[in-house]
Amino acid sequence: MDAPAVGRGREFVVEADGGSRGNPGPAGYGAVVLDAATGESLSEAAEYLGVVTNNVAEYRGLLAGLRAARELDPDARVHVRMDSKLVVEQMSGRWKIKHPDMKPLAAEAARVFPPGRVTYEWIPRADNKHADRLANEAMDAGARGEQWSPAGSTAELDAGGAAGRRSGAARTAGAAVGERVAQAARTGGEADTDTDTDTDTDADTETGAAADVRAAKTVASPGWGPPDMGAPATFVLLRHGETPLTPQKRFSGSGGSDPSLSSVGREQAERVAASLARRGTVQAIVASPLARTRETAGIVADRLGLDVTIEEGLRETDFGAWEGLTFGEVRERYPADLDAWLSSPDARPTGGGESFAATGERVAATRDRLVAAYAGRTVLLVSHVTPIKTFLRLALGAPPESLFRMELSAASLSAVAYYADGGASVRLFNETSHLR
Repeated sequence: MDAPAVGRGREFVVEADGGSRGNPGPAGYGAVVLDAATGESLSEAAEYLGVVTNNVAEYRGLLAGLRAARELDPDARVHVRMDSKLVVEQMSGRWKIKHPDMKPLAAEAARVFPPGRVTYEWIPRADNKHADRLANEAMDAGARGEQWSPAGSTAELDAGGAAGRRSGAARTAGAAVGERVAQAARTGGEADTDTDTDTDTDADTETGAAADVRAAKTVASPGWGPPDMGAPATFVLLRHGETPLTPQKRFSGSGGSDPSLSSVGREQAERVAASLARRGTVQAIVASPLARTRETAGIVADRLGLDVTIEEGLRETDFGAWEGLTFGEVRERYPADLDAWLSSPDARPTGGGESFAATGERVAATRDRLVAAYAGRTVLLVSHVTPIKTFLRLALGAPPESLFRMELSAASLSAVAYYADGGASVRLFNETSHLR
C-alpha cells in the first residue's frame, strides 16, 4: 500500500525559545520562522507572559512559531528546532506529558498543523540565539511595563556570530525536512530525531513502541473542530473570594453595600493567584467594578504581573430590596415576589432589581465584546455567581432555569472557549482544588 501523500507546501524551520526569570517568574518567549532552503528570516514573534514557569514559556514560544508558520503557508511542512529537551521529546511522542499545565499547551500545538507535517529536533542553546534574544527582549519589555514590538527588535543582528551557522543549519535542516515528514507519513507518527544524552528533570520517560504511540495520541488529539479555526478566545471565569456575607448566604448584588473581601476571601485570592501563576496561560485580566472583584483581581494581577481592566458588564445582578437578606428572610417578607422570580426569568426582585433575563442580555453583549477584543487569547474574567453561571448557560445552550441548578463556590474557576465560527465549549466548571 502506498504511503499517504505529503502536501506540496513550503518548507520552514521554526526556532523557538522561552524563558522565566525566577521559574516561575517574569517570563517571555521568542520564535522565528526561517526559509528552510535559504535560512532567511521570514517572521518573528515575541511576547511578555507575566509570571509563569520556564516550561510554559517554552510551549508558548512553540505555539507562536507554529502559528506564524501557518500564517505564511497553511500547507507548509515545518521542522522545529528548540533547546528545550522537554518540549522536543514530548511533542515527538517519546516522553509522556503528565503535568496538567503542559497537556493543553501540547495538544494545542499539535492542532496547528495536520499530523505528519511537523518534526522536532533538539539543538544546543548556542544554536538558538535568535529566538533566545527575542525571548529576552520580550522579558525586558515586560520589566518596563510594555509589550515587545518588532520595530525595536535587534534580535537578528544580536544573534550575530551565529547567523552564518544558523543559515547553514537551516539549509541542512531543510534538506532533511522532506525525508522526516515522509517518514512520519509512512509510519503514521512523528519521525525520530537525534537524541542527546542530557536529561530533563521535569520529564517522565517511557520506553517501547507502545509508550510512543500512547504519548503521541495524547499530544495530537485533534478534537471535533476543523483544524483551521485558529486559537479560541478562552475566558477563565473566576468568582471573587469570600466577603462577610458569603458564608451567611445573603443576597449580595450590585445594588447593596458592596462588601470587600474578608480575611478568608483574601487568602482564597492568594491561593487562586498562585494556581494561575503555575498554569501560566492567562494573558489579560478583566474584572467587575464591585469591590470584591476588584480586590480579587488585584491580588491575581500582582502575582501575574498584569494590569486589570474594569468591565461594567461583569457586575452582579441587582437584587433590589433583597440585598443583604438570606433566602429564608426573602421568603418570609416577599413570598409572592420570590415565587414569581423563581418561576420566570423576566420577573424582577422586589423594589426594582434586575431580572435574570436582563442579566442574560447584559452578559451576552459583554461576552461578544470581549470575544472580539481578546480573540485567540486567554483572559481571566473576575466576576460573580450570576454572570459566571450565565456565561456557562449560554455556552451550553441551557434554559434560564439552569441557573438554579449550578453550584458555584467562592474563588472557583470555570472556563469557556469561544471559536471563530461562533461555537463555544465549556472546559472547566467550579474548580476549587487550589483551595484545598
